[in-house]
Amino acid sequence: MTVQHETGEIQQAPVAAFLASHLNGRTEEELSAEFHTLLDAVRAHGKKGSMTITIVVEPPANGVDSAPLPIGVESAVKAPKPTPVKSLYFLDDEGLPVREDPRQMAIEFRSAPSTDTYKDA
Repeated sequence: MTVQHETGEIQQAPVAAFLASHLNGRTEEELSAEFHTLLDAVRAHGKKGSMTITIVVEPPANGVDSAPLPIGVESAVKAPKPTPVKSLYFLDDEGLPVREDPRQMAIEFRSAPSTDTYKDA
């Protein structure tokens, strides 16, 4: 933040410009790629997602006033995922999940005897 002495106006560094120039533009490229990954996931799954960008500023080393400030940029993307496919199960008498309804009566099937009436001519 800088104060103009003539006008008393306070000038602040734009955050977008800082992010664009941080680490020679690598940070902006990485954030843009993560943002587009998030957009693709939201479009594909129809669910909301989020992206959090955190700027971490540490105090100068050894408390020296003129020492440089370490500044880092971190990001976290919570992209939506597809809903897992579900399958239906029944609980048997012991409470275990089974695919077939244990209350359903089972009919034993037997193959019928062959009634082939065609003979070789």
